[in-house]
Amino acid sequence: MTAADNKKRCLEMVDAWNRGELGGVTAHWSPDVVHHSEERIVPNEEMVLRMESGLTAFPDVRLDVRSVLAEDDRVSMRISVTATHKGPFMDIAPTNRTVTWHTAEEFRFVDGKVVEHWDVINYMPMLRELDMVGSDVRGWGTAEQQVSR
Repeated sequence: MTAADNKKRCLEMVDAWNRGELGGVTAHWSPDVVHHSEERIVPNEEMVLRMESGLTAFPDVRLDVRSVLAEDDRVSMRISVTATHKGPFMDIAPTNRTVTWHTAEEFRFVDGKVVEHWDVINYMPMLRELDMVGSDVRGWGTAEQQVSR
């Protein structure tokens, strides 16, 4: 498989997410895929439960790929996500608010299947939109904080 083939598979996974079809995502995974999230390895079953829970909370989720890079057996994507908060999430009852968050994803492929996956998720915009943090909170090390010192 080429880097272009792997990039195509990643974009197919995004399209499946945007249709709410988790099977279209997991179809690209190797049975023994290893997920790295929140500084730990997440079992495959837990990752699927997280995805199902996410679709329950945000049934109209929309992933917008801002950039995608493919080289050798790896593909990295920078994604902005928008959705409407229609179900429980992080112990928050549905608000019907439109929310946004950002994610960086990296995938390693062998024989056309994802064998390893890393994600880094920035929920800060969503937490502000759900009033879980103040609108002035931007996170650690931002330019705004550096200037105010």
